[in-house]
Amino acid sequence: MKIVFMGTPEFAVPSLKILVENQYHIVGVITAPDKPAGRGKQLQMSEVKQYALSQNLPILQPTNLKSPEFIQELKNLQADLQVVVAFRMLPEAVWAMPPLGTFNLHASLLPKYRGAAPINWAIINGETETGITTFFLKHEIDTGNIIFQEKEPIYFEDNAGSLYERLMYKGAKLVLKTVQAIEQGSEQTFEQTGEASHAPKIFRETCQIDWNKPALQLYNFIRGLAPYPAAWTWLKEKNCKIFKINPKVLDWQHQADIGSFSVQGNKLAFMSREGWVEIIELQLEGKKRMNTQEFLNGFREWLV
Repeated sequence: MKIVFMGTPEFAVPSLKILVENQYHIVGVITAPDKPAGRGKQLQMSEVKQYALSQNLPILQPTNLKSPEFIQELKNLQADLQVVVAFRMLPEAVWAMPPLGTFNLHASLLPKYRGAAPINWAIINGETETGITTFFLKHEIDTGNIIFQEKEPIYFEDNAGSLYERLMYKGAKLVLKTVQAIEQGSEQTFEQTGEASHAPKIFRETCQIDWNKPALQLYNFIRGLAPYPAAWTWLKEKNCKIFKINPKVLDWQHQADIGSFSVQGNKLAFMSREGWVEIIELQLEGKKRMNTQEFLNGFREWLV
């Protein structure tokens, strides 16, 4: 069985790796073009490309998935099946090409959290459970027939990073299970049922903290964006990323406007709707990420 794999970020690498390690015939890897990154604007390869190069796999990096040249290159690979993990939206000419179809791995229990950021939004919304789904692609995004689903708990201490890590490896095993079922012709698909919800792409403005919310909502919002792209607020007119807060409000009695900050002893807190919320980890623009004690050691005088 000839397989074309499509993916770009770190999340997709274990899925490609598990197929390679199980001796599947990967006839092509489709990934994003190299992009300038960092201060020197050096061209940076995607994590998927780096792994594909290490395995001497054929690589295609189209800028336009609809271009006749790319479509022809893809046809020439004569894939039986295409596997998609964390890639762009595909035109029908691409996903309908292989005889066994094209399936996608999605980091939620579809139809919940369709869209670009399912891990972030599940935590932001205070969910206690999510999961992974493999499904065959069709026209509307994340709506195709489900092949397999597996649940994964969201722990109260989780942030987007810890959940991402678990789903990345759990997802790789589900990709292998799905490929094996399709190879054997034993897959049984079913339509998505239940109420759909959406997980739209996250932008910088999405990440600004609204302190006029209850402490638990703030806790979920901040951990749902940590460590990346990170929730942020203004601290003395400087941008400050917040990575972790205490979900329980402090018993400080003095009042202030919502969004104001205060320092007492070794604690830094912002006023929320319910009272003072303690900051545990933060990063002032241009500085490194640190815990509050480290931050106050260096910036207490600036804050006062």
